[in-house]
Amino acid sequence: MKNFPYILTISSEKGGVGKTTLATNLAIYLKAMHENLPVTVMSFDNHFTVDRMFELKGQSIRGTVQDMLTGTPGSELLHSGQYGINYIPSSNSLAELYQQFKGPMALCRMMAESGISGIVVLDTRPDLNILTQNALYAADRVLIPVKDMPSLENCKHIFALFDQRGIDKKSLSLIPCLIDSRIKYDGLFKDQRTLLRAFAINRGYRCMDIFISKSPKVESLNTNPEGKIYPILTHARGTEVHNQFVELARDVLTGYHQTAEPRAFLYHQWLTEQEDKKKGAFLARLEGILPHCVICGARHEGHEGTTAKGFYFESSDRVARGFLHSDCLARMLCCALYDVSPESETFELSLKVIRENARVSVAVLLPHAAEDDRQSLRFIQLDPSGGLLLERFISLDGFTEGQLDGIRDGLFLLLNETLLGYDSRLRNGWLAIHPVNEEQPELILQEVPYRRVQEFHRLVADTAVNGTI
Repeated sequence: MKNFPYILTISSEKGGVGKTTLATNLAIYLKAMHENLPVTVMSFDNHFTVDRMFELKGQSIRGTVQDMLTGTPGSELLHSGQYGINYIPSSNSLAELYQQFKGPMALCRMMAESGISGIVVLDTRPDLNILTQNALYAADRVLIPVKDMPSLENCKHIFALFDQRGIDKKSLSLIPCLIDSRIKYDGLFKDQRTLLRAFAINRGYRCMDIFISKSPKVESLNTNPEGKIYPILTHARGTEVHNQFVELARDVLTGYHQTAEPRAFLYHQWLTEQEDKKKGAFLARLEGILPHCVICGARHEGHEGTTAKGFYFESSDRVARGFLHSDCLARMLCCALYDVSPESETFELSLKVIRENARVSVAVLLPHAAEDDRQSLRFIQLDPSGGLLLERFISLDGFTEGQLDGIRDGLFLLLNETLLGYDSRLRNGWLAIHPVNEEQPELILQEVPYRRVQEFHRLVADTAVNGTI
C-alpha cells in the first residue's frame, strides 16, 4: 500500500480543545519514532499554524490545500518542512469550495489519487462543514479531543454523522486533552480525566486511556517574543506532556502497522471495480449497435463517401439501436416532414434549417392508428427538458406494401429496420433519435450520457406516449 496514505483526522466541533497542537506535535513524534515513515500534515482551518511551524525560511510556495481540493495531486504540492515533516501550505479561501463537495467521499478519492504515502494528519475546523465531514469519512482513524463537558457533548454530532451514512464508528476515539491535574473531586471520579472518560463510555463512545495534560510550559511554546511555534519534542522534553505524546505516537503507529489496507486503498479498489463495471456495460451497449446507417444502408466503418455519425437512435424496447449519418437524417426529415423533393429549388435551404433544428432537439417517432385503421406516424421534436417544439402526422400509405415514392423512402427504410413487427405493421413502441458529438459519437453510450438518454426515454413514456404532449 506504498502510495496509499493512512489518514489520521483530528476533529472537534468545540474550539480551544488543543486540536491543532495535537495534530502538529503528534506528526513530529510520529516522524521522530519512525524516521523512514513519510508524515504529512495539512490543515483545513483558516489559521496558518501548520505553515508557521513547519515552513523553512526562504522556501517558495508552489501551491496550497486549495489546489489539492480543486484537482492538483497532493504529491505535487508537498513541501519538505522542519523536523522532517511534509506539509501542504494552508489557504484562507477554502469556504469558497464547499459547494463543490457534493458528496461525503470526494476527499477520500483525492487521497486515493494523491500519490502521497505514509501517514497524513488532517487538522480540521471546529465545525462539521462539508470539508470536515469529508475528512472524517476519509480517515482510517479519528481522534476527537475533549477537555470538558461541552466538548464531550458536541461529540454526539460526529457519531450521528457516521450513523446517518452507515459507517462503522470503530475509527472514532475520544482523547482527553488539556487535563488540569490540579483539579480533584470527591467520590468515585477523582479527576477530570476519569470523569470525562466515564461520561464518554456511558454515552457509548470509545475513549482512550491516554490523555494530554494541561501544561503552562507547553502553552508558552505558541506565544513567545520570537513569534515562533516550538514543538513539544524539542522544547518541553521534561514535561508530563512529552511522555504522553510518546505514548500516543506509539499507539498511532501500532494502528498504522496493523492496517494492511487503508481506506484510501479500499476506495481506490472500489473505484477500479466501478470503472470496470462501467467499461463492461459500455462494451455491452456497443455490441448491440447496428453496424450501418439504416437510412442509406452504408456501413459506418470502412466505407468511403459517407458522412459522420451525427445521431443515435434507440427504440423504446431497445431492440433497435444504432447511429444515423447526419446528412441522411436531415434529408429524410426534409422530405418526410415537408414533402420537399431533393430536386426542388428550396430543398437546400430547407435542409439547412432542418439540420440546425435537429442538432438541438430529440426526435420521437410514434406509430399512430387512425379510426379507419390506416397507419400513420406521429412525429414530435422535443427540447432537452421534454418541451414540445414540433408535431407532425405523416401518412404511411404504401409502407406495408413496400411502395417507395421518392419522398418517404428514407423514412420507410428507417421504420423497416427499427419498428417493424412480424405482421408487416409497426409494433407498439416508439423510436427516439438523439444528436451526438460527430467526432466521438460513441460517448453517448458512456454511463452518464446514457443515463440521461434513459431518463429522457422515461419522460417520453410518461408524457408523449400517454398523450400529455
